[in-house]
Amino acid sequence: MSTLYSFRDTNIRKTWLIFALFLIIVIGIGWILGYVYQDPGILYIAVIFALIMNVTAYWNSDTMVMKMSGAHEADHATNTELYHIVENLAITAGIPMPKIYIINDASANAFATGRNPKHAAIAVTTGILAKLNKTELEGVIAHELSHVRNYDTLLSTVVVVLVGFLAILSNIFTRSFLWGGGGRDRDREGQGGILMIIGLIAIIIAPIVGTLIQLAISRKREFLADASGALLTRYPEGLASALEKISGDQPLRKPQEATAHLFFVNPFKADSPYHKKYSFLVRIFMTHPPIEERIKALRELP
Repeated sequence: MSTLYSFRDTNIRKTWLIFALFLIIVIGIGWILGYVYQDPGILYIAVIFALIMNVTAYWNSDTMVMKMSGAHEADHATNTELYHIVENLAITAGIPMPKIYIINDASANAFATGRNPKHAAIAVTTGILAKLNKTELEGVIAHELSHVRNYDTLLSTVVVVLVGFLAILSNIFTRSFLWGGGGRDRDREGQGGILMIIGLIAIIIAPIVGTLIQLAISRKREFLADASGALLTRYPEGLASALEKISGDQPLRKPQEATAHLFFVNPFKADSPYHKKYSFLVRIFMTHPPIEERIKALRELP
């Protein structure tokens, strides 16, 4: 129990750190733009924007992620076995029953979202329901419920929203610099040109930093969720078998970079554990650890 609270508290602290980092980056960009364009109103707008985005990311990130993924709430009569699996495992995990959503996609995948266990939701694809047997599906659902119980979902869904908005900001302000021609008088003096360069660098770096945070969070938490999920079902082989079966499956029909780290496995392409070797640089930009490493870790559990 103390380990569970440790995971939860760590993820809550990381979430507030992400909020603070987002505020600093957006306000910093606003200050630079305000100075270059000689308009303090830009800074005020940046402060208001950052605060609104933080509130939105905390309270509505789960709804936004479901809409981005094209998920719809599952019908109990049509998905009775899935409901029973989720309900039984939620009771075992000691958390409330999450909402269940379905994504109409032939790719086998799943993810969990929500700011806390009381406001959690799980989404599964039609492909995973068709391709996995009950034991394997239980392993995947247990993995996702572990994300909920460990408060991984709070951190990961907040990151989706904030990193996405950083990318939008970067695009808007970069176009403004390239086509707007702001700060021309200061450019003649030299100082404005230097600040413009600093601003451009900040705008380019901001979404990169956000994405690197996103990737680092994802890889670590997958191993923890695998181990926690195996403890819930008390059958690590079910989850290992699911990973093996999914490893060679097709990618999602319409994957999105912003939500890639949420999924059970990489939604962009199949990660065959038997035919791929990952270089150091490739590993840095992977949203998930290699599947063969996850399978090995599961099969080494006592």
